[in-house]
Formats: sequence, structure tokens, C-alpha cells
Amino acid sequence: MDAAGSNIVIITSGMPRKPGMTRLDLAKTNVNIIRDIASQIAPVCPYAKYIIVSNPVDILTYVFMKESGIPESQIIGSGTQLDTARLRSLLAEECSISQKNVHAYIFGEHGDTSFVPWSVAHIAGIPVPEYYEKYNPNRQFTYDEGHIIDYVRNSGSKVIAEKGATFYAVTVAVIKICRMLLSSDCSVTTVSTMLHGEYGIRDVCLSISCMIGPNGLTKRLQLHLTDEEIAKLQASAAKLRELLDQIYAE
Repeated sequence: MDAAGSNIVIITSGMPRKPGMTRLDLAKTNVNIIRDIASQIAPVCPYAKYIIVSNPVDILTYVFMKESGIPESQIIGSGTQLDTARLRSLLAEECSISQKNVHAYIFGEHGDTSFVPWSVAHIAGIPVPEYYEKYNPNRQFTYDEGHIIDYVRNSGSKVIAEKGATFYAVTVAVIKICRMLLSSDCSVTTVSTMLHGEYGIRDVCLSISCMIGPNGLTKRLQLHLTDEEIAKLQASAAKLRELLDQIYAE
């Protein structure tokens, strides 16, 4: 394996998540695995783009950045890419509209503290609550924030409980990131990356809107969130920071 033959490296190594296990339960074991990978692969593939898929993805993306020495623009955590896809799929289904017209995101940790910044979410340019009320042909569905975020957060656990692991949906999400990296144009999606003051957060990886293209992750977009939404993002970061402090203290 060399830089010329490995433009994209996808890291999925680690102990799999089992029924009843949270993503953060995986941290200590998988951090040691990612450290070993980083030390061996960085010298032979210094120019590759890296997609971190293993969980807990925000923690492992951070550790890989710190341990590998690879530029941050070349490292992308899959983060809430799949969560955002599930959110858009649900909204499109309930409102009988193409997903192309649904613009909504999942921010924060890929886990229990993720949330939807509803202030910047819309369907065809119309705020989501208004669309449900005025334009949704499926009158049996009403706008319910709790129902929507619970569906997104629990989808993975339900799949794991039924068949033991998630395979296909996460694969589709990773393929989408690869297409962005191989495209001549940039696209915006929610992936995990290091924050450097965005939303008042530093030195932690979590998902916000990012621009991805042939040069990797080139920009972190700072949307006009409400104070409440920024507080949720900061709380998500604080949870991850606490776990990172425990890992690095050992």
C-alpha cells in the first residue's frame, strides 16, 4: 500500500457494537486499536483521505488526528452522515415529498446527545413545522420533535437488536462521502471533524455542516443557530471532552 495507490482509506477496524451496548462503551478498546492503525498507516499513506467509520466515531476521529499527524483536512469521521439521512428520509416519507426538497441536519455527537437544529431546517424553503401544518397531504402525521429525534437516535439500536449489526445503511453513507471526495465539485454534509472555535467549541470532534470535495474537508460551515441549539452542541462537546480526558489520563 502506498500513497499513489491509496487515495481513500476507510477505517472500520474495532470491536463491533453489540445489543445493549452504547457507542461510548466501545471507547477504550477501540481507541487502542485506532492508535495502532494510525502509527502504522500514516507513514505509508501520508496523502490519502481517511474516512473513520468505527465507533465511537467522534472519539476515534479525534484520536486518529492526534496520533497520525495527518492534516485534519484529510480526515473525516462518518459522524452523523447516516443520522442526517435517516432524518431526511423520515421527513420525506411523512410529508410525501422527495428527499431532495428536505434540508435538515443532525448535529453533535453520533449518539445520545445528537439533535436537530430546527431553526435552519426546512422543506422546500418552508420551516418544517409550518410545512407539516399547511402543506403536508398526509394529515395523519403531525410535527413531533420528540418522535422524530427518537426515531433517528434509536434506528441503529433497532437494527442491531434485530440482526446483530448494521451493514447496508452505513455503507451507503460512506459511499456518499467517497463520491464527494472523488467529485470535481464540493458538497455540504454533516461529518465529524475537529472544531477550532466554531460555536464556542475547541479541541473536540463532532458533526456540523462541512464542505467536502477533491481536496478533502475544506470548510466548517457555521450556521446561524439559536442560543438553545448552540447550548445543545456545546453540551454534546462537553460529554465527548469528558470521555477524552478520561482516556488520555490513563
